[in-house]
Amino acid sequence: MMQIPRSSKNARGTIQCDNTTMHLLQANDFVADAIRKAVNERNILLINIVSSAGSGKTTLLQETAKRLKDRLRIKVLVGDLETERDAERIKQTGIEALQIVTGGICHLEAQMIWQAMQKIDIDNTDVLIIENVGNLVCPASFDLGEDYRITLIATTEGDDKPRKYPKMFLTSEMMLISKADLLPYLPFSVEAVIKDAKEVNPNIEHITVSSTSGEGIEAWCNWLVAKLKEKRETNLVADAAQTV
Repeated sequence: MMQIPRSSKNARGTIQCDNTTMHLLQANDFVADAIRKAVNERNILLINIVSSAGSGKTTLLQETAKRLKDRLRIKVLVGDLETERDAERIKQTGIEALQIVTGGICHLEAQMIWQAMQKIDIDNTDVLIIENVGNLVCPASFDLGEDYRITLIATTEGDDKPRKYPKMFLTSEMMLISKADLLPYLPFSVEAVIKDAKEVNPNIEHITVSSTSGEGIEAWCNWLVAKLKEKRETNLVADAAQTV
C-alpha cells in the first residue's frame, strides 16, 4: 500500500480564491505530491489529458495503445460523470483501464487518482495516463501529480479556446490539435490557435493529430516514449548523485 508523505508542494503555483476553495486545493496538492512521489519512485511517466467534451481523448488513447502496447506497459484512468463506456473502449485495445465515475463532479481530484492507483497493478507500469473529465475550466486548478498536462483542442471547437480558457493552456506542456482530418471542411486556423496558445504560454509544445487518418499519431507516441526515457535518465542521475 502506498503511503501519503507528510510534506506538500503545489506544482501548479498560487491560486487566488476564497478560503474554502483554498483549503480544498491545499488538500488536493498534498495528495498530488504523494502521487508524484509514488510514480517517481517507480519511474512511471504520469500524463494528464484534458479537453472539452467530444474532443477525441478516448479515440486518441485507443490509437496510442494500439501503437505502444507492445513496447510500453500502459494503463489508463478514465474520468467521467457517469458510465464506464470510455474505459471499456480502451480495454478493447488490450491495455488495463479503470473508470473513475465522479457522480456529477466536473473534474478529477488527486484523491480520486490516489484511490484508483490502489486498484491497478501500479508496479508493472511504464506510462499511466489520466483521461480527465471533459471541460476546460475546473480541471485546470487541480494538480493530479502529473509529469505533463496535455490539452486537446478539436478543430470542431473553433480556434479561439486558448484565449477563452487561458489557465488551462498556461498550465499545459503540450497542445494536441485533434480531428485534423476535418480541417478542409471547417473555418479553423491551426496557425491562429498556435499563436494564441503561445501568447498564453510561450513554452507550450504542439502537435496536430487525427485519430482517423493517423496524422501526427506517431509523433505523439514518439513524444511519450521520449519523455519516459528522459524521466528515467533524470532519475538515474539523481539516484547516482545521492549515493556519492
